[in-house]
Amino acid sequence: MNDIPEDITLYEKIKTCGMSELELLAEELRDELIDDVAKTGGHLASNLGTVELTVALHRVFDSPKDKIIWDVGHQAYIHKMITGRREQMGSLRQLGGLSGFPKRRESEHDAYDSGHSGTSISAALGYAAARDIKGEDNEVIAVIGDGAMTGGVAFEALNAAGSSHTSLIVVLNDNAMSISPNVGGLARHLQRVRRAGGYLKFKSGVKKALKESPKFLKKLSSARDALKYALLPGAVFEELGFKYFGPVDGHDLEALCAIFESVKKLDRPVLIHCITKKGKGFAPAEANPEKYHGVGPFDPKTADDVTVRDPQTWSEVFGKLILERAFADKRICAVTPSMIEGTGLSSMKQQLPDRVFDAGIAEQHAVSFAAGLALSGLRPVVAVYSTFLQRAYDQVLTEVCLQKLPVVFAVDRAGVVGADGETHQGIYDIGFLSGMPNMTILSPRDDQELASMLDYALALDGPCAIRYPRGRAPRGVRNENSKSYVPAPQCFRDGMDVVFLSDGGSLPQVLDAASLLESRRVSCAVWDLKQLKPLPEHFLSYCFSHWHAVVTVEDGSVANGVGARIAARQKDCRVLNIGWPDAFIEQGSVSQLRKIYGLDAAGIALKTVRFLEDKA
Repeated sequence: MNDIPEDITLYEKIKTCGMSELELLAEELRDELIDDVAKTGGHLASNLGTVELTVALHRVFDSPKDKIIWDVGHQAYIHKMITGRREQMGSLRQLGGLSGFPKRRESEHDAYDSGHSGTSISAALGYAAARDIKGEDNEVIAVIGDGAMTGGVAFEALNAAGSSHTSLIVVLNDNAMSISPNVGGLARHLQRVRRAGGYLKFKSGVKKALKESPKFLKKLSSARDALKYALLPGAVFEELGFKYFGPVDGHDLEALCAIFESVKKLDRPVLIHCITKKGKGFAPAEANPEKYHGVGPFDPKTADDVTVRDPQTWSEVFGKLILERAFADKRICAVTPSMIEGTGLSSMKQQLPDRVFDAGIAEQHAVSFAAGLALSGLRPVVAVYSTFLQRAYDQVLTEVCLQKLPVVFAVDRAGVVGADGETHQGIYDIGFLSGMPNMTILSPRDDQELASMLDYALALDGPCAIRYPRGRAPRGVRNENSKSYVPAPQCFRDGMDVVFLSDGGSLPQVLDAASLLESRRVSCAVWDLKQLKPLPEHFLSYCFSHWHAVVTVEDGSVANGVGARIAARQKDCRVLNIGWPDAFIEQGSVSQLRKIYGLDAAGIALKTVRFLEDKA
């Protein structure tokens, strides 16, 4: 449904068309967005909520001269369509296609590579400071959601930006949601702001009265401030040094354009509070924005998922297990940074609401909070995606590991996750957790082993991370003796020429690789390590003395993973480490990426053959 003539770009049309035509164009883009995401999957609800906001930004500001920085960036699809990538939307999140996030390599209009939340104001302030130093004349705009505002780095940036007195525009996209509904004091604060629209009209009357009665100015100013705080909680932004505007309807194009035009004239930090509806214009997404935050391909007419759903995911298995354990042990509680549904905690939240804590998009706080729970005798389980756990590195190290606290980390989406690309691939947790004293790292191969490992972790007197991938959880044989479970290496195949040491996530590919090698008369043993830290020293000594070659395979970065630690224990260098390379892994399906990087069965077999030939 592209009605724009070929001789005029969408970017140019937005600059020149009338307001009624602009509104029709926004609706056209919204419909097109639904059709595009229905084919590729992606972040739907967040992008539907920012259609008018994005159109208004490009109407008023002059990108790329003016820098628009999108926090997280999963709401920048319309931005991509406006800035010359409309015809490429069919490749969104596909191998070799458009990223689901802003990427500087894609366009000069993408000012900042993003993917994680809370970073936009800091980056924008850096841009603004550099502009001032260089004597340039351009606007810098940070677009940040209310969910991202709960992160500590966003507060740090607000504090710095407000005191800088430089020209900076922060657009607060307030839809009362992140991945899950927002929680905490800021969420309640913004709710009050949404209900305080009457203050702005009353404020002008107070100002007029004060001007007409200057002798009462000193006495009434304190009353005015009290009234301001009572009726306009948004005044907190003004106390930080920002000029606050809003709340404004984030779907009213005329109002948005007017307010953006007015703030361009202000040489100071400005915050514009926009109220939007996540999923706007697509009834299923409006009714259930959590479900439609990130979706696979679907039928846009019926909203039915057209992909074959995994029979049971790792997240669902974990959710059932933690709920069962929590009913049996009142000390067990769960903590998550704004991903109740994504980590499988929805049922526990419904049935045991007082023992599930949503920390908001604040991973550092979530881990420190869990440390406090553990010090009080509870058994906290922090459920978090691998890519977000790295944001709390210091808290895991110095507040949990240093104190040797019994905090369990349920590390979801470990390993390569696929279409979200570089910022979301969970391949670094093995490396950074392995360097932490007192930490235990476990890697289950199936649902039953996850159950056994969870019981084992909950009984430990120190921290433990259980990492498992995205997607389907293989079904295993029930272990009736899970309470006495010890995560020692387990043999799955005997062989004499080479021994494979695998983490649980890579075991299926390793077993298939061993079968391929058997056809080439290479006799392979396959062991599942189960526990990636501490390493089984006696078992490793046995491996080095018993086999001609040792091959480690892991669903993590090979640069500093378990394989590198195993190789460091053997001076004869008869160890081959196979894992994801020391690089950022692009988007694509997991199977495509495994094939490209030689982590599928054929790739593992080929690397092993070459290694053996080199060592012959």
